[in-house]
Amino acid sequence: MKNVFRLIVVSFLFLTLIGCQNNEHSSYFKEIEPPPAIQIAQGDFKIEGELGSFEYQLSTENIEQGVKIITLGLISPTEETLSTVSIEWSFPSVNVYSFWNSTINPDKVTYYRNYVTSRASSQAPIICFINNGDQNRLTFALSDALNKVEISTWLREEDAKFYCRTTLFNEKMPPIKKYTVQIRIDSRNIPYYKAISGVSNWWASLDNYHPSQVPDMARMPMYSTWYSFHQNLVVDEVINECKLGKKIGLEAVIVDDGWQTLDNKRGYRYTGDWKPDRIPDMKTFVDSIHSAGMGFLLWYSLPFIGEESGNFEKFKGKYLTYWESQGTWILDPRYPEVREHIINTYETALTDWNLDGFKLDFLGWFTAFDDTEMTAHDGRDYASVNIAADRLMTDIMSRLRAIKPDIMIEFRQPYIGPLMRKYGNMFRAADCPNMEVVNRCRTTDLRLLSGNTAVHSDMFVWHKDDIVESAALQILNILFSVPQLSVKLDSIPEEHFRMVKFWINYWKENREVLLDGEFIPLKPSELYPVIKAKTDTKLIVGLYSDHVVTIDYSIPIEIDIINAKQSEVVIIDLLNDLGKRHVMVFDCTGNIVEEKTITLKKGVQKFMVPRSGLISISAQ
Repeated sequence: MKNVFRLIVVSFLFLTLIGCQNNEHSSYFKEIEPPPAIQIAQGDFKIEGELGSFEYQLSTENIEQGVKIITLGLISPTEETLSTVSIEWSFPSVNVYSFWNSTINPDKVTYYRNYVTSRASSQAPIICFINNGDQNRLTFALSDALNKVEISTWLREEDAKFYCRTTLFNEKMPPIKKYTVQIRIDSRNIPYYKAISGVSNWWASLDNYHPSQVPDMARMPMYSTWYSFHQNLVVDEVINECKLGKKIGLEAVIVDDGWQTLDNKRGYRYTGDWKPDRIPDMKTFVDSIHSAGMGFLLWYSLPFIGEESGNFEKFKGKYLTYWESQGTWILDPRYPEVREHIINTYETALTDWNLDGFKLDFLGWFTAFDDTEMTAHDGRDYASVNIAADRLMTDIMSRLRAIKPDIMIEFRQPYIGPLMRKYGNMFRAADCPNMEVVNRCRTTDLRLLSGNTAVHSDMFVWHKDDIVESAALQILNILFSVPQLSVKLDSIPEEHFRMVKFWINYWKENREVLLDGEFIPLKPSELYPVIKAKTDTKLIVGLYSDHVVTIDYSIPIEIDIINAKQSEVVIIDLLNDLGKRHVMVFDCTGNIVEEKTITLKKGVQKFMVPRSGLISISAQ
């Protein structure tokens, strides 16, 4: 028995020390002096490609210590079509442990090859290399978020160096005379999340990239019909769900695909007329939702005209391509009448039905294809599909705001990035139903890059027969984003209902901390096992695996730790004395299971917190 006890003690101390080692700082391990910052000079860059009549010029500007801008300028005496051009450089793999980019792949440690393709409607041109202490080693990003940009890095075995390549003009583009792009390189020894935030702020400062205003309702929990109803919408049932949703703290509903057609086969063959075939009296439906005290957002597949829709013949010859498996054509935004049709569709819906916002989907289909003619002829007023799409989306926001200044526009991954922040004010994680860890990773990735744009979770859903502690993980994993729920509330058990109500109301009470506080997501290589948000008065920690929670900055008045992991042991490493504190422990439905006043001294403290529960530590 003595040996068993000794083994438990040793195991506990080992877990404690390892946990401390895996956090920002530790009172048990000395700080290791970091290697020198990675230096990349202008002369390290190599330009490759058939430039034709174009000449290039490179320049460097040091904008602050450790941050520089490399500018590539291309100029030709006549308009020419540029072939693919690449910018290449390398740096040593010194103290690099993981990486970060905007894709939805949760693997952030396999950096042998690292690849991201961005354009106005998809992803963002940024890669960040990180050390084992979550510090930035090298973050680089491009200023061109409109056109297609391919960024790739790979580790060369012979010299253990990272080779970086940025590829431009690898898509059909019209002839040009001049092109300029900037590469921002940040080698400061700062937390990786601050390096990424610096890039986001840089983009937001560029001309034509200014983010859209975010209405307060866009920052409130919402109900979505997608997982709970799919295309089989029933008005009375949706209204009932919204009434129940309001009771637990939801403030708006997103009515997703299915309202516009009686076809429920998931395709878009009949989509494009945007008449509410399934919901003939849309205005009464919207009014009923408003009467329940909730806002109303409506889904549209922005570029689609189905081959069986009434509008198909009207726009024949003004399509970019055909999506055969879905039975739909893709509108070409370079035609002014196409843009006007799309904008007028939303203006009419907004005024006739008194909507509060739109979920606009499939924007990524606005792109040039192999057979796209890149000229401003035959009725087209733009040669570039990218520029025409930018004009369309800019005009949509401008004209809808003229009708309703606080209009909400949602896009989901991968339709994110610096230009998408201009077009919309809500970014939602890509579909990951019932996958709480994936939802946590995707919402965290979005938070890192999106500034003050409202980041929403994918609609969380669970099986009604699941235990309540497991069901709660769906919301606990996305607490640092705006919750979207998509379960049928009228059919879940009572304790599930109480659980959701408790956590939604907790989220609303702490929204300013969770969304506006300093955002500190630790260990992206481990899928963000610890996430913190803090203000001067409160710290909230999401604990998703058995890590030690290190509190090493000025102690706030309140500390909340959410135990979103399997075990009930929560270990805190205090680097300062807290003195007398009031401690309350809650289970996942909000019941108080323990309440006491204790003196908390510097060092390791152990607490027992129910699974999916909460410990709240406050000043006396």
